[in-house]
Amino acid sequence: MNKFTAYFEEAYDELMHKVTWPTWDELQQSAVVVLITAVIISFIVLGIDITFKETTSLLYKFIIGA
Repeated sequence: MNKFTAYFEEAYDELMHKVTWPTWDELQQSAVVVLITAVIISFIVLGIDITFKETTSLLYKFIIGA
């Protein structure tokens, strides 16, 4: 039980005294970067999805002849 308590005491000490937390401005800037990146990646995935859909649709029309 002593190791268990020591672990949490050391973890608390590290989080409070050794970790460098970002400022509010840095946090906001990082959030904006993440948001913009997520939007760009979602548009890329949308483009890939539409391309795959159209390609498979054309392929099925070519194979089936409908």
